[in-house]
Amino acid sequence: MADPWQECMDYAVTLAGQAGEVVREALKNEMNIMVKSSPADLVTATDQKVEKMLITSIKEKYPSHSFIGEESVAAGEKSILTDNPTWIIDPIDGTTNFVHGFPFVAVSIGFVVNKKMEFGIVYSCLEDKMYTGRKGKGAFCNGQKLQVSHQEDITKSLLVTELGSSRTPETVRIILSNIERLLCLPIHGIRGVGTAALNMCLVAAGAADAYYEMGIHCWDVAGAGIIVTEAGGVLLDVTGGPFDLMSRRVIASSNKTLAERIAKEIQIIPLQRDDED
Repeated sequence: MADPWQECMDYAVTLAGQAGEVVREALKNEMNIMVKSSPADLVTATDQKVEKMLITSIKEKYPSHSFIGEESVAAGEKSILTDNPTWIIDPIDGTTNFVHGFPFVAVSIGFVVNKKMEFGIVYSCLEDKMYTGRKGKGAFCNGQKLQVSHQEDITKSLLVTELGSSRTPETVRIILSNIERLLCLPIHGIRGVGTAALNMCLVAAGAADAYYEMGIHCWDVAGAGIIVTEAGGVLLDVTGGPFDLMSRRVIASSNKTLAERIAKEIQIIPLQRDDED
């Protein structure tokens, strides 16, 4: 049977490439920076412009589909996930990087049907790397097949995470103590390129062994989640339980053994879910 979502995926790849072009152009110009939930949670006119471009283009072609976009939610729309085919979009993952010219900025498009991830596109604009994953068809970067590492021993692992955009002392304390606890196991190291989507793609590519974070949103992980699983990796909740796209927390790992070991070490940050008011 023909793949019902292949056409959507091909279209998403084209759009992600076009969005990347807009991002690269915008980096040459002076930008207008605005603040959202914290002094470190930034948005620019380019984030809004790219999201509008993506959603308008997709709506035209697929009027019956639903959308969850980072900037639409910031503007007051709800992020409720139904069984309807839903595009989950982060126009610029790594806005702070974008603002500073730090060269890791991604356009992320996830496509979910019946609350299950069908495909994901993450385009690293400045590296010109197009990461794609399609359920049952594998994960690729610029056409090269991706495969996670086979590292099950946490003491030999390289992890990726972020410090997040919260500047609440208690939250920052938990984030830093989690890093300290993991480093002292010991492990090889902890890295982070400033975007959840690209951190996860690095796990899919086998360059890092696992990624964990609390405080992310569905649009940060909906594109890269399926890229990780299609590259042979696993997604878990930070408790070690099943991954929930709307829970704002994730462990994306090359294997379950490593993911469960990370879950054992980290203290949970209490967060409001994406689908709660």
